[in-house]
Amino acid sequence: MLVTESWVINDDSPVPVSSEVVLEALRSRIDSGQLETWLISSSGRSLAFATNTERAMVMLLEEEGDPGEHAVDPGAEASSDGFVLSNGQHDEYPNRETVPIGEAFRLVEHIVGTGSWPADACWGVDR
Repeated sequence: MLVTESWVINDDSPVPVSSEVVLEALRSRIDSGQLETWLISSSGRSLAFATNTERAMVMLLEEEGDPGEHAVDPGAEASSDGFVLSNGQHDEYPNRETVPIGEAFRLVEHIVGTGSWPADACWGVDR
């Protein structure tokens, strides 16, 4: 599959990030206390990543105003807090609406590389 879509980190350099470097960029942002990252594609889609460093919310939006799709962990119980957004808001999410951070990294890397969720990913449509 030929990938013609490129992604940039919304508040960083306008230089596109590839699937080979996106995880390094996310880890660097997390290490500096930036727990929310938005990637914008050349086709106008958005990929959101918000973490508490243990779990992450990963959302894929087709356009501005789209409720989108998000990664889910159907068997997870309880909830987790510590999701600090760039506007200072502190969120708590049910664990079934987030995924472990390692899985989140895998999902983001795949979406940036291919433009779609991995075939084995669990995700819900919010539209």
